[in-house]
Amino acid sequence: MAIARSRARSLLAIACIGALATACSQQVKQAPPVARQSQAVPAVAPAKPDVVAANVDASVDPGVDFFDYANGAWLKAHPIPASESSYGIAKEVQEDLYAKQRKISEDAAAKTDAAAGSDEQKIGDFWATAMDEGLAERTDIVPLREDFQRIDGIRDIEGALDEAFVLQRDGADPFFDFGVEQDEKASDTMAVYLMQGGLGLPNRDYYFNNEAGIAKARAAYVVHLHNELVLLGADDADAQRRAQAVMKFETALAKVSRPLADLRDPYKNYNKMAPVSLTQKYTPSIDWKSRFAGWKLAPGYVIVGQPEFFTGLQAQLKATPLPVLRDYLRLQLVDAYAPYLSKPYVDESFDFHGRVLRGQQEQRPRWKRALDAENGALGMILGRIYVKEYFPDSAKQRYNGLVEAIRGSYSARIDKLDWMSAGTKAKAQEKLAAVTKKVGYPDKWKDYSALAISHASWADNMRAARRWGFDDQVSKFGKPIDRGEWDMTPQTYNAYYNPSNNEIVLPAAQFEIPGFSDGELDDAVVYGYAAASTIGHEITHGFDDEGRQFDKDGNLHDWWTKQDAGKFKQRADVMAKQFDAYEPIAGIHINGEASLGENIADYGGILIGLDAFKQTEQYKKGEKIAGYTPLQRFFLGYALGWLFEEREESLRNQLLSDVHAPAKWRVNGPMSNIPDFYEAFGVKPGQPMWRPEDQRVHIW
Repeated sequence: MAIARSRARSLLAIACIGALATACSQQVKQAPPVARQSQAVPAVAPAKPDVVAANVDASVDPGVDFFDYANGAWLKAHPIPASESSYGIAKEVQEDLYAKQRKISEDAAAKTDAAAGSDEQKIGDFWATAMDEGLAERTDIVPLREDFQRIDGIRDIEGALDEAFVLQRDGADPFFDFGVEQDEKASDTMAVYLMQGGLGLPNRDYYFNNEAGIAKARAAYVVHLHNELVLLGADDADAQRRAQAVMKFETALAKVSRPLADLRDPYKNYNKMAPVSLTQKYTPSIDWKSRFAGWKLAPGYVIVGQPEFFTGLQAQLKATPLPVLRDYLRLQLVDAYAPYLSKPYVDESFDFHGRVLRGQQEQRPRWKRALDAENGALGMILGRIYVKEYFPDSAKQRYNGLVEAIRGSYSARIDKLDWMSAGTKAKAQEKLAAVTKKVGYPDKWKDYSALAISHASWADNMRAARRWGFDDQVSKFGKPIDRGEWDMTPQTYNAYYNPSNNEIVLPAAQFEIPGFSDGELDDAVVYGYAAASTIGHEITHGFDDEGRQFDKDGNLHDWWTKQDAGKFKQRADVMAKQFDAYEPIAGIHINGEASLGENIADYGGILIGLDAFKQTEQYKKGEKIAGYTPLQRFFLGYALGWLFEEREESLRNQLLSDVHAPAKWRVNGPMSNIPDFYEAFGVKPGQPMWRPEDQRVHIW
């Protein structure tokens, strides 16, 4: 799950670790009952299991499958809960975050004298309303009634577009994706972006791939559309016909959408034009100038990601009967708000999005779903309280220092490259030195004063938050860039690199290992877990196949010599082919081109993290801990960051729609190219983890 600042640039704006990408938690075993002690002799607390050694499955040879060796014992002891589509370190960290945020929310809800508009009032009222299941049943579909009345009144294409632009502001995203973001070729300017979108399935390939599981999900989607239409009052036969018609419309949009890998080329997805030209050349039915004016925008130009998509959208607007467009808009709206409505809508949404697409066996408890929504609506308010209580200054100082250690080791590695010319090296060093680090939490907190939270309904509060977020984004147009803004909350277990700001952003929660305080972790584990898999990964994104095309100021600009760019591509192609060969599900391979940036970042992160670790006293002393050398603990610490397993449905979804490779291959893939790993675990020629020298990746 790559995370981005806006819907419009989810694959272009920000490179991140991904929702699955971080560390494994170490379970703290329960001690057996202790006999009553004399008061003169205090009871001795049981020792914690080692943070990495306890996860190792010694029955697996690390030269055969390092992921299973490093994480196998933990995974065997922790089957995926019925309510989850996946489980691992990220989920365990999330459980800890849930507990902390639940307390924050319940405390706020209990404060009956909170001032109107205060942080406590917003959090408390959002939480109380979301948790009020009886209120949701009583209000049922009422929060969307006015929307349905407008949709019922649509009489022409112009009317359909009127509603689509209203729903864009409400977060339903029909027809296309929109965002106001930094211009990739002029990072000091905010620009309007328009991208392909409007699909109900996760990715265009879900509409065409005939692998058995995908075909099953595609058929289930039509049933899902049918069931939602029945909930809205259609009879069974009519709902079947109408669902098929909507599916036909979406399939036509999918046909003119670019595949996942093609969305990663920043030049091909940057097409600058005047709004009038966009209307005249691609979408005569959409007067973009007047439509933008309705959002209080007056851009001199827009950046269109995929012009051919908008040509196709125009054709479908003309060719599709109005009743089908009305149904499409109804279903886009219902799908966007179903989780916050009455039980029939919640259950139907879960049955498809949870069971079918992610393999969950049962719905997650309401309080967790409420917290997920609260984080989306009021994330920085929660974050301000979270860091005050749970992220000490000592931790911020440690990871600030770690960033500089990584920067130094990367600089030294660039200097030693034998394939990069002196001129390109100098510019690479300038860019590396200019990378801004943001650690823990923002220096300036987001202002939520314009967001009103009420007791009307959960759906009403979600609509208010989405409109506030949309308006906040639009308000940035024409104003100076706020380079201090964060696009993740401090309580997010993830991190990202933003090429337009040339920055790495490392939220406080990203450094958590459940059951262990920061001070209990030895450098080997920290350098593998945090320095390599997070900090080094994010810095390397500035120099991956996409990030390298942006200069030190965050502008899309070719600063490489032609020869150096060619050499980089040759080396990157080796990695793409390696990952193309992996087949996690029979018939579905990893997309080596789509996941290339993340795989390069993993590989680079390990190398520069290891270089930095070799400068520490722990590495130099070479003493074992829990039976493992410092070098072994470094690699085990990295694997800890990817302790994760998922159901087949979720894995299938990821392989088709995510630029991140699955966790297992984010460990085994890069490790198979690193000689220090062979040395640490005695990997021998002929073993699956071994690659001959001439078949290894050699980039950094």
